[in-house]
Amino acid sequence: MKKTLLLLVFTALLASCGTVSKKKKAPAKVTEAKEKKKTDKNGIQPYNKVITKEAVSDSGLFVVHKIKEKFFYEIPTNLYKKDMLWVSRIAQIPTGLGGGYVNAGSKTNEQVVHWERFQDKLLLKVKSYTNIADSTKAISKSVSVNNYEPTLFAFDIKAVNNDSTAVVIDVTKFFTSDVKAISGLGTRLRKQYKVKKLDASRSFINSVKSFPLNIEVKQDVTYDASEPPSNSATQTISLQMNQSMILLPEEPMQPRLFDPRVGFFTVSQYDFGSDELKADQKTYIRRWRLEPKDPAAYARGELVEPIKPIVYYLDPGTPENLQKYIKQGIEDWQKPFESAGFKNAIIAKDAPTPEEDPEFSPEDIRYSVVRYVASTTRNAVGPSVSDPRSGEIIESDIIWYHNHLRSYRNRYMLETGAANPSARTLNTPDEEIGEMMRMVIAHEVGHALGFPHNMAASYAYDVEDYRSGTFTQKNGIAASLMDYARYNYIAQPGDENIRFIRQMGPYDHYATNWGYRVIPGANSAEAEKTTLTSWIEAKGDDPIYKFGRQSSRFDPQSQTEGIGNNPRKASDYGIANLKYVASNLPNWTSNRTNNYNDLEELYGELLGVYSRYAGHVVTNIGGVFENIKTPKQGGAIYTHVDKDEQQQSMQWLHNNVFETPEWLLDPTILQNIDHAGYFERMRRLQSRHLNNLLSFDRIGRLIDAETTGDQYYSALDMLQELRSGLWSEASRGGNVDIYRRNLQRSYLDRMEYLMTDKGPTARRGRVGFESTLVFNVSTSDVRPLVRGELVALQRQLRTAKNIGINKVSRYHYEDAIARIERILNPEK
Repeated sequence: MKKTLLLLVFTALLASCGTVSKKKKAPAKVTEAKEKKKTDKNGIQPYNKVITKEAVSDSGLFVVHKIKEKFFYEIPTNLYKKDMLWVSRIAQIPTGLGGGYVNAGSKTNEQVVHWERFQDKLLLKVKSYTNIADSTKAISKSVSVNNYEPTLFAFDIKAVNNDSTAVVIDVTKFFTSDVKAISGLGTRLRKQYKVKKLDASRSFINSVKSFPLNIEVKQDVTYDASEPPSNSATQTISLQMNQSMILLPEEPMQPRLFDPRVGFFTVSQYDFGSDELKADQKTYIRRWRLEPKDPAAYARGELVEPIKPIVYYLDPGTPENLQKYIKQGIEDWQKPFESAGFKNAIIAKDAPTPEEDPEFSPEDIRYSVVRYVASTTRNAVGPSVSDPRSGEIIESDIIWYHNHLRSYRNRYMLETGAANPSARTLNTPDEEIGEMMRMVIAHEVGHALGFPHNMAASYAYDVEDYRSGTFTQKNGIAASLMDYARYNYIAQPGDENIRFIRQMGPYDHYATNWGYRVIPGANSAEAEKTTLTSWIEAKGDDPIYKFGRQSSRFDPQSQTEGIGNNPRKASDYGIANLKYVASNLPNWTSNRTNNYNDLEELYGELLGVYSRYAGHVVTNIGGVFENIKTPKQGGAIYTHVDKDEQQQSMQWLHNNVFETPEWLLDPTILQNIDHAGYFERMRRLQSRHLNNLLSFDRIGRLIDAETTGDQYYSALDMLQELRSGLWSEASRGGNVDIYRRNLQRSYLDRMEYLMTDKGPTARRGRVGFESTLVFNVSTSDVRPLVRGELVALQRQLRTAKNIGINKVSRYHYEDAIARIERILNPEK
């Protein structure tokens, strides 16, 4: 009985121990369940667990889904490693960002990307076409391993679709993080505004849209910044970015090799598979893919329509009274395309209504649109998107900002009002405003077709030709619409039948033919080269067909806003007209409106116009003509401006800029637009050109002229003539007025800068055609020349201060003597 009892107790204890043991293992089972749940959450899940019934989906290049505040991409596997162009643009911008040089629509980055799977992640890789090689050549392997593609972002694969043809990723974090490669704030702006970080709590995805060839994302991003450009109390910069991802053509267009003698935007590559004994740089022009519908007829020289014309749609928000001028500006390029053998190559259309095409969207990469932006910005731009593999332009949107017409009205009055009665009003006739808009649109379309500014086109015409009605009505005011030659400011009162507004020119036909004509039988870029070169050489030295790049700030032929082949003479005419306008400005503005707002605005812009005319003459001094040519054409590419012309330009500056231009100091204007600051306004105006003259770059070119062995205008010549004119009171006797005292002290400030600054450290411009001269200032003639001029001036002033001048002038000279002493002997 006891044995039985003991056995029962022992059995119970074993059972009890077993129960306790099981209870201790239970938490382990719970942990396993949690781990399994955690794995399911972070790993690849069933499709319907990720893309739920709540999803709002949009099909296109691939399907995008929105679920509450999250966005998902469903990327087909057949798009892996397909080249896509990622374009980042600013869609909306805070006031003052970039100091006026950044606008809504500004592109901040353009890069080729592709998607690539790695284990359970999808990588967004940045691909470069800078270094290339034919894939059939062994060196292509070396190019690949020595140009490893950076990973822009790694996405966890959330799900695979039901037939395993696509994977799903969550892109929410990507677009709400500070990914600098797609940011609207580059390093310079971040430093300038002291940006600390992107605030994810105030950053979000505004919209994601999928189209057949592109995905468009609008993201609102907010940064913490100590010194924002506006609304400083908020310590915040907010902007909206537009991110475009565009599928590039499967078969790249046949590229066309660039020649610097014809102006085109370009893309460049280094070909390591070249037969040259180095990586061969190949530069291709950017252009649309135009192919004739009937190649045989085209080869016979007949005009043929392209398979796919260039079509621009008008923004539905475009004001009705402006629509016809925009269409005309677009289709003005039909004639140049006819010179290239194509008819109806470019067409303007109204955007379809929602009833006609409910799927139409300006953001769809298949459509190019002239967008009308209700903004106070005074600008218009013609950006385009191109394939970096071939230069093919895929799409472009012309952006017109509403207030831009005001700029043209103002300049029309200021630059042509003396000779053009219809410009002497704030209410410019509708047809003339329309003609201006038409030409601006045509100019921006030109950019979108691949053409940069051609600043030499206005230098093709003689200054006196601008006073001929017969000449200007036929030829306009420049050989190309792509010059910054907006108005004929040379024509004088009494000249008849003058054209004042720019128009398409012969260079535009020539460049369009060179860039777009299909060359039958030429099946590679290299095979076209002989023909393309012959077209250029056939035009020889004819200035009508010359291209002058905008970056040539040393070349008097290629100046922005200038017209005519003699800057000094053209500016004489321009200033004569401005004097007439300045004397009548109150009559044309405040006397009619009974307020001074327009007078103030136009007077400020008049000073800018005057300053441009002066700047054109400054370029003559130390100027170098750039005429790009091959050895076969003969002659030097670079030649210095004639010595006599430089000396006359210096005298012109003394007469028109440094001797106080009192006609700009009309009390009936100044005393009605500001209570003070008249002398400072004049000092800034004069100092701008004084500092431009006394730049390391210009002095360096004048020194360099000595090495040519020709008759030259030297740096010493320039410095002596400048000093003699600026300090003429010290030579001839007489008091120094307030404007001249300010100018002379500005001269001393600039001379001190030349004695202490190291000079420019980097050249600017396209490689091989940089415009800024960089040299070792401390070992050059700059400091000895400046020192010599200061010593001579100090000696002169010590005498002049004691010869019959008023007390203010004497104090001025004594101060100047002390300043020079400090510059020459800073350690005393």
